[in-house]
Amino acid sequence: MAAAVDKAYSAIRDGIASGQFSSGTHLTAQNLASATGLSRTPVREAMRRLHAEGLIEFIPHRGAFVRQLGEREIYKIYDLIILLESHGAEAAAQNATQDQINEMQDLVQRMEELIQRGASASEVAEYNGRFHRLVVAAAHNSWLEAAFRVIVDVPQVMNTFHAYQPDELRRSQIQHQELMLAIGSRDATWARAIMESHVMAARNVLIRADARDKAAKGFINGF
Repeated sequence: MAAAVDKAYSAIRDGIASGQFSSGTHLTAQNLASATGLSRTPVREAMRRLHAEGLIEFIPHRGAFVRQLGEREIYKIYDLIILLESHGAEAAAQNATQDQINEMQDLVQRMEELIQRGASASEVAEYNGRFHRLVVAAAHNSWLEAAFRVIVDVPQVMNTFHAYQPDELRRSQIQHQELMLAIGSRDATWARAIMESHVMAARNVLIRADARDKAAKGFINGF
């Protein structure tokens, strides 16, 4: 039973993180059971766990929905991410090993190749996530890494990069390249400033994408 609950939990959580179940999506035990190939009992337990984590909300007489983050909540979450990642970039410029710098450069180059080929943000997302995790790891601060994992593990945050439009993706890549110049030259102040701007831009992408999504849903519902 515990294994089935864990499987259902991971499947639903991954669906939220990937955008398969976007903010405001109505979730039913029956539909989720069909999607996961599990019975409704472990699915219901998984939904309770996700509710306890704040990822699902139960609305009386309506059912369960993927929680929608308001603009104020997005700002609060990203305030923390800005603090963590900017400090991480600053420390990485001081403490990164040459092997870590080489790996960062390889990831940035891989993203550049994908973007040049016209790849979507979703195709680039894996490398973007690996790059940001590596920058934080290069700070060599286990407490920072632990805090970073907690805050970026919010599915809506994990899914931000999938919302990038082509021009936003190109701007993000330019910032990655400049960040590598800063870290490679061991300029901690520069690295911190670039990362602050980079994360602020990501926050604004999420806010714009959320506004577009709400406008589209409002149009459909009001049609």
